[in-house]
Amino acid sequence: MKSVRKIFVVCIMFIFAANMIFPKTATAITLKEEEEMAKEFLKVLRQHFQVIRDPLIADYVNSIGQKVLSAFPPQPFPYHFYIIKENTYNAFAAPAGHIFINSGLFEAMESEEELAGILSHEISHVVCRHISQKIERSSKIGLMTLAGIAAGIFLGVGGAGAAAANALGVGSMAAGQSLSLAYGREDERQADHVGLKYLTKAGYSGTGLLKILEKIKEKEWYGPDVIPTYLSTHPAIDERIIHIRNQAGSNPGSQTPAPEFQRAHTRLFAVYGNENAAIKKFEEQIRKHPDDPIVNYGYALIMGRTGNRKTAVSHFKKALEKRAFDPHILKDMGITYFLDGQYPKALKTLEGSVSMEANNPDGLFFLGRTHMALENFNEAVSAFETLLEKHPDYKSASYFIGKAYGKSGKMALAHYHLGIYYKERKDLKNARFHLQKALKLTHDPYKKAEIEEMLKYVGKEAVKKERERRKAEE
Repeated sequence: MKSVRKIFVVCIMFIFAANMIFPKTATAITLKEEEEMAKEFLKVLRQHFQVIRDPLIADYVNSIGQKVLSAFPPQPFPYHFYIIKENTYNAFAAPAGHIFINSGLFEAMESEEELAGILSHEISHVVCRHISQKIERSSKIGLMTLAGIAAGIFLGVGGAGAAAANALGVGSMAAGQSLSLAYGREDERQADHVGLKYLTKAGYSGTGLLKILEKIKEKEWYGPDVIPTYLSTHPAIDERIIHIRNQAGSNPGSQTPAPEFQRAHTRLFAVYGNENAAIKKFEEQIRKHPDDPIVNYGYALIMGRTGNRKTAVSHFKKALEKRAFDPHILKDMGITYFLDGQYPKALKTLEGSVSMEANNPDGLFFLGRTHMALENFNEAVSAFETLLEKHPDYKSASYFIGKAYGKSGKMALAHYHLGIYYKERKDLKNARFHLQKALKLTHDPYKKAEIEEMLKYVGKEAVKKERERRKAEE
């Protein structure tokens, strides 16, 4: 119930933003407007949900999404695929090609076929412009009506809010459940038809989509409190299952889980799933398959998560016996050594991981931190610089590279990076302090101009924050 309420918050705020940004006299939204709405939507979504940025998981889901997308005709904007940390069964498409899958639904999958099937269906909703059509219609809903519906939802009362909700219906758009934005049966039928067509072109069968829909349907029998969100956001699931079964034919698809799927799926459950459920699952799997490298990898991850690092390392080693050159297993073992204070072992392991996959952000981050622990500050700076060059959004690296520069005596750069770190965290007082220090110590005119611009931004944000504080007090 809590997650559903979060979704309503996101969507109602999203529709408010849509009403403010785009005039209601417009007959249809343009691609540019759709992209602008996507930015507003993502901004709100990130305030209420955790997007899993774990490279192993996020890169894998993106790779399958891009593989399926490549079978479709050329699209007017780039697509992005995300996993949200929500233990419910749902998948949805936001404007401008932003596709989301809840971690609960990904956990329920058993093969790449199932993942590809869901992604193809959601891509089809975007390609068929179902979302933009719903947005255009929703812009005609009065804000007062939406406010009444919100009150009915949040307070759990009848009256005008509940009546309005019943009149408009609850459906799916962008972040999930919203009002007047429901996909109709025809929308779902078209998305399934188009999705299956291009799914086949991408090398998958329709069996995966069929299997995951059947799993979602089975959840319905557990009771109204746990009915999957997907059932309310994607209607007519019984009809869809029959249609997909007929259209998919006898092609069973791949029955063997792809190694990449197994690894990403295992990591998601072990690191982001329910801790007790993960322990139980991997203990059972270890008893049944003691030599399986992925099972040992998953068990090592959950042991590390619970603080049992000695056991974690032993199972990482067992996994590496059959996957000696897996940079992800090496990286996670190196991080475990680091957290356990075994810095020389961490250094050796992380260097091996990064040498095999130089683009691994977590590997570079903990390699830099390990060098700092060993007081190799120049090497730490090098690792963090490489990380920020390849992954500028890895915000924690700004803090540690600032500390590393400070330890190596380069105070101008130390204050510069610490200023950036605190600016991104909206810690305006510390941001101003470090940026002012950096400005005094910096001699490069281009760098000074950049710092001055950041200080102007910090000043504006401080004024805005103070204005909001006073308004709240009033």
